[in-house]
Amino acid sequence: MKGTVGELGEFGLIRELTSRLTTTPAVRLGPGDDAAVVAAPDRRVVASTDILLEGRHFRRDWSTAYDVGRKAAAQNLADIAAMGAVPTALLLGLVVPAELPVTWASELMDGLRDECQVAGAAVVGGDVVRGDTITVSITALGDLRNHEPVTRAGAQPGDVVAYTGWLGWSAAGHAVLSRGFRSPRAFVEAHRRPEPPYHAGPAAAGLGATAMADVSDGLIADLGHIAEASKVRIDVKSGSIDIPSQMNDIGQAVGVDPLQWVLTGGEDHAIVATFPSDVKLPARWKVIGEVLNPSALPQVTVDGAPWTSKSGWDHFGEIES
Repeated sequence: MKGTVGELGEFGLIRELTSRLTTTPAVRLGPGDDAAVVAAPDRRVVASTDILLEGRHFRRDWSTAYDVGRKAAAQNLADIAAMGAVPTALLLGLVVPAELPVTWASELMDGLRDECQVAGAAVVGGDVVRGDTITVSITALGDLRNHEPVTRAGAQPGDVVAYTGWLGWSAAGHAVLSRGFRSPRAFVEAHRRPEPPYHAGPAAAGLGATAMADVSDGLIADLGHIAEASKVRIDVKSGSIDIPSQMNDIGQAVGVDPLQWVLTGGEDHAIVATFPSDVKLPARWKVIGEVLNPSALPQVTVDGAPWTSKSGWDHFGEIES
């Protein structure tokens, strides 16, 4: 559709966006009323919310609207999976300038819709507001399917630490984009559109995971949340983490040790979890460390030593897109 969102108007924009949506059996009442109705067979709802702000979390010269939609949905749906739940629904709060082309908003919704389909969820409603800066606010919902949630607080000394998904790819892609390049494409795409292993979260819960998180802020930072909540020390064995040769090449080109990206780069939304040492993990899980009794304060160490560099993303730290 041509024109701007201002020319289309609030309700015209809502009709345009909702016309692009699909549904799932969990959606009993979708967009169009005062609120949506989503089935919750477990009688508990897992909920998470997040915000993307243009210029801080995404740039329109780096990412298409479709990319932003995929990323916005992914980072919220990954939080649901990291609790051991199955994503069911997503709500959108959208702030846009009146002069924004309608096509940008439409493509954003296409990205949200398609990422929801990957996770088995659906967009069920939201709100649009006029503002100076594009802001995408997402609330995601999920169902535990009669399992207990896997929190950050259950790691026990003797557990192993394992992850599934990608580590450091988004950070490497960001480094490439920051220098004005668009390849290697796989890493650039990892930054634009993360691919969380949604099904691994509920599967990990079924395997007996004692604690779990998605890697949104950086491996050390997110393991730090688990260490603090569980009152344990977590030691990461850096040699156990696979670093692709192309990531090494990027690191050489930009003068960065790729281990830094792997340990502190966020936004890949891999899932990291702790498991009892006798659990037989599927091949998709890579064991990279162990849970120990805290020597002093709960902390994360790397190869037995404290990590003294920046541990990951901080929303009140340096600006990054």
